[in-house]
Amino acid sequence: MKQATLNRIVRMEFLPEHVIDFENLFAQVKEQIRHFPGCLSLQVWTDPESPNVYFTFSRWESPSDLEAYRHSELFKETWAQTKRWFCAKPQAFSALDRYVID
Repeated sequence: MKQATLNRIVRMEFLPEHVIDFENLFAQVKEQIRHFPGCLSLQVWTDPESPNVYFTFSRWESPSDLEAYRHSELFKETWAQTKRWFCAKPQAFSALDRYVID
């Protein structure tokens, strides 16, 4: 049986004056994140009611692939920059695929 894919959602609320900083940083690193070993897909969503609230949605081959990314220099450097711009504590959720109906 195939191992379940890990899905990761991170909710981030930015100070409004730093939204463009996040957008610019993400534009610089998105391809590196997407092509990190084990990353199957990467999306960024915004809250339609709050334009300074962003969500990242990523899919990983396994929990260990996400952990390898979280311990990488890419993540550490990106997160160090990003967290300076938050106006609220970020929230992260992980879930394994149970059923996928396309």
